[in-house]
Amino acid sequence: MPIIVAIDGPAGAGKSTIAELCAQSLGLTRVNTGAIYRALTLLALERGVGDDDGQVVALLPELEALRFEGRTVYLGDRDISSDIRTAAVTKAVSRISAIGAVREGLLQMQRTLARAHPEGAVLEGRDIGTVVFPDADVKVFLTASAEERARRRLEDDESSDADFEEVLADIRRRDAYDESREVAPLRPAEDAAIVDSTGKTKRQVVEEIVGIVRRKTA
Repeated sequence: MPIIVAIDGPAGAGKSTIAELCAQSLGLTRVNTGAIYRALTLLALERGVGDDDGQVVALLPELEALRFEGRTVYLGDRDISSDIRTAAVTKAVSRISAIGAVREGLLQMQRTLARAHPEGAVLEGRDIGTVVFPDADVKVFLTASAEERARRRLEDDESSDADFEEVLADIRRRDAYDESREVAPLRPAEDAAIVDSTGKTKRQVVEEIVGIVRRKTA
């Protein structure tokens, strides 16, 4: 049976990079669930329907053209890897991903992508271990202090003209929103291992998570 590793956590905790590195180390595929929601958000913003839940939901069939090639994300023949990482998409993705019909509509896509690999998959997001794969073999809640996450965001986006306090406020705003939303709020699964990446290198975090996976699946 394929091994499913669920990595959840708040915005800016490094889930995407860590999930990719863990998948490589474990010989599993990585399903970039965040990119799926960002792709939908991008479409909604481009069509000018970001504030209309019904019209956002109506865009879901277009995601059937979504595919991944390594770190590159395609929607049909269009490379949207950079487009889904803009500040506008980052600001809007929490609200759009909180729409109940959106999350329900994308459940099967995430499960199908994860189970397609014979060895299994690593998935990261907000509700992988609580909703998408509540029966995942391994569940990890990856977190870091708000200050650490704000610093990382500034380092990752050198073109940003935002200052530290502005980014920190945005991180805290998004945390509050994700934790209090009615549909799939951000919270650790009851059986999740908590990994705090504050002050740790990527390699240290990956080694910690890979160790957890190997112990639980031995």
